[in-house]
Parts: sequence; structure tokens; C-alpha cells
Amino acid sequence: MGGRLVVVSNRIPTEAEPSGGLVVALHSALCAKGGIWIGSHPDLSEAPSAQLQPIGNEQRYTRLAFQITQREHEEFYLGFANSVLWPVCHRRGDLVDFKRSFQTAYMQVNKRLARLIVDVVEPADLIWIQDYHFFPLASELRKLGFTGRIGFFLHIPFPTLGDLGALPESANLADWLADYDLVGLQTRADVARCLEMFRSQNQAEVMLDGRIKYGAQVFSVRSFPIGIDVKAFARAASQTPTGADLGPDMRGEYILGVDRLDYSKGLPNRFRAFAHYLEKRPDKDRRVSLLQIAPPTREEVMAYKQIRSELEELAGRLNGTHAELDWTPLRYIHRNINRDLLARLYRGARVGMVTPLADGMNLVAKEYVAAQDPGDPGVLVLSHLAGAAEDLTEALLVNPYDIEGMSDALSQALDMPLEERKRRYTACMDQVEKTDVNVWCNSFISALEACEAPLGWGNSTMNHNPRKTLKPAT
Repeated sequence: MGGRLVVVSNRIPTEAEPSGGLVVALHSALCAKGGIWIGSHPDLSEAPSAQLQPIGNEQRYTRLAFQITQREHEEFYLGFANSVLWPVCHRRGDLVDFKRSFQTAYMQVNKRLARLIVDVVEPADLIWIQDYHFFPLASELRKLGFTGRIGFFLHIPFPTLGDLGALPESANLADWLADYDLVGLQTRADVARCLEMFRSQNQAEVMLDGRIKYGAQVFSVRSFPIGIDVKAFARAASQTPTGADLGPDMRGEYILGVDRLDYSKGLPNRFRAFAHYLEKRPDKDRRVSLLQIAPPTREEVMAYKQIRSELEELAGRLNGTHAELDWTPLRYIHRNINRDLLARLYRGARVGMVTPLADGMNLVAKEYVAAQDPGDPGVLVLSHLAGAAEDLTEALLVNPYDIEGMSDALSQALDMPLEERKRRYTACMDQVEKTDVNVWCNSFISALEACEAPLGWGNSTMNHNPRKTLKPAT
């Protein structure tokens, strides 16, 4: 296959050697295959450029940035992407904040980006589009005549059929997805929800080979559970004794939570469950602490301001009730923590608490497992509503809405015998290794390359879309 790999994402790394599992995996794939990484410029522009701008100094592939204005940041990114699509995908239709200008900006950015991409790609290139910011990008590329293979991966949960009703009628997810050759989702449950959406459409047909025919388009929907760079994370976790990173009142047992400050992460219920555990623990002299790291995100959006205020109130109340002069039971840190330090904190935590109300995968769960000492591992308490729960079945699975149930799981995890901890860790680690981020990346690219080529594949003129020549289903 002679084409290049073209990755499109909302953000693009600018440093010479990217960090973070997903970024490193895409970087490695581009280094091996050659190609282009396209993402938004870190600086807003008064007037977007008519061309993609080179960014960074990477020599093995090209990094190109597109620009958005302050208004587009507010209406495309904060507006339609994160005040409409994000809550819809995370089962929070009640938090949708929709304005018509939001969708207008969303479509304008996708249309402009499609024009910029067409100027730099060839028909044999593989285009791999990342996440909900760019649902309609394939449709816009097809309108401009691009006939090559286009893949899409959704990193967040696929919405339920009922939640899709919160989208405006003109935002037709089925129409947008049908112009891809391959739609990748995190879990088998996500695939089932996607198929349910298409089965509700009169013009859709699930074919015998599992592909979907939607009007004139034929495409595939598959599960590709994303992972982490397991070896690198385990290595970072074992570098320095964890005690050196903590104050004197945190050298004992602690529970660790690491989440962006988002309403989908279930943090208020996690705080309430920990408070319930402290109230009910039989040994009142046992000082177990909760270390919650919650870096800020999208702070301009009202729902995020509200969740921050709620957490600060809960944290103050919990510590006011249970703290001692030499012990603070809840440490709440609202900023980013160095990744290597974070890996060591995972390793030292007796319990990793990952309890989102909805999550596409949740890589924190996999990072916690990878960081553990095999001879004395901690216990993962995991929401059954996280995508990771589909494979990490030997974690202690909990209902994130059940405060008492999560409190009981904390007690069970803290008192769990070594042999049971080792058995559960071994089973979870096996699944974490099977879904390593490099496996995820390579398997998606291979599947996209193997997609049945659209009619007219290889036509270098890009002046029509042969995919449209298929007859609609009857």
C-alpha cells in the first residue's frame, strides 16, 4: 500500500518528542509509514489562514496546523463540540446548551478544514480522523471529490438512540458516519449502540458480512479498545520510591483518583462514597486517605464551573468532619501533575478508584494496573459504566450511582488478601497488555488498509466521488 498516513486531530503535538500514550502511538505510526499530522494551531487567529501552516520541527513526517478564531473557539469547540456533542455522548442530554450559531460554526470549521486537507492529500493516502470534533469531515471531503480511504475513531462513548434526540435534526450522525470507510469505536457496547442507530434508519441495511449499507454508502463499524504504552508506563512507575513524593500524613494507605475535572467522571459521588467509608469503618484509628488529582478542563463552560464548585464544597465538608490535626483524609489537587510522578503515585496507591458515570474507555484504569508491583499489587475499583470494564472484569466493578456500594468496595479492596490481589492484578494486566496502544494503532491502520476500495480507487483527478455510484438499498 503506497499511500501515506494522514492523521487529523483537534490538537497536534508541537514538541520534538511527544509524550502521552495516544500521541506517542500516532507519532510512531507516522514515523514508520510517513505522512502528515494535521491539528489545530495552539494560538487563536483573527482571520484563519487559507493554507495549513507547518508547525514544529519533526523531520520524519509533516506537521500542519489549521487556525480557528476566538469566535470559532467559543462556538465550534466550547459550543457545539463540548456543550452539545460531549453531553449527548455522555448520557447528559440535560446539560446540552444549544445555539444555532454553535452548529453553524461547527460545520464551517469542518468545511474549511476539508478544503485545506484536499489541497495536501493524494487519492492513495489513508486519512484517519480522530474524535467528535470532526464527525462531518468525511462528508465534506467526499463532496470535494476525495475517493480514498477515510477512517474515524471516536474516543468517547457512542450515544444512545434516546440521547441522539437532543441533537438538532440537521446534525444527522448517521449521514456523517456513512461517508467513512471504517468507523472505530471503543467497545462492543458502543458498536451495538451504533448499529441500533442505523437500524432505526429506513435507508440502512446491515449486510451479511457485518458491514452497513446506508443509501449509497457501504462501510464498517468495529470495536478497537484503546490502551496505553504498557512497558513505558510500568518502567516509569518503578523508578523512585513513592514515599519520597508524599508528605508525612500520606505515607500510609491511600486511595488514588486521577480524572480531568468533568461531570462525566462521577467525582461528587466518589467523594460521598469515601466519606461514607470513613463514617462506617470499624477501626476509627485506621487513617486511609483519598488523593484526588483533577486537572482543569473547559473551564469556560458553565457545567464545568458548577462541578468545580460542588467538589470544593464536598471536599471542605469531608475534611471539616473527619480531619485530625496531623491527618487530612482528602487531598484534592486541581492542577496537572508530572506524568512520571503520577506513575509512581499509582504504584503506591493501595486502591485505584475509577468511577465515571460514562466513559469511552478510561485509560487511568489501565495506567493504574500497569503501574502496580506484581508482588504486592493494589486493587482497582472500577465503574461498570467505563469502557475498560468490558475487559477488566477482575477489577472490583461498581455502580457509580450507588454510594454505599462504592463504600463497601473500598472496604473490600483495602482488606483484600495478597493472593486475591495478585490473582485479580494478573488477570487485569493480561488484558492491559493485549490492548497496548501500539496494538490499537496498528490494528486500526491495518483494518483501514484492508477496507474494500471504493469504486474508482486510484483515480488521481479527485473530481467526483465514485462511492455515490452504488444503488441505494430498497
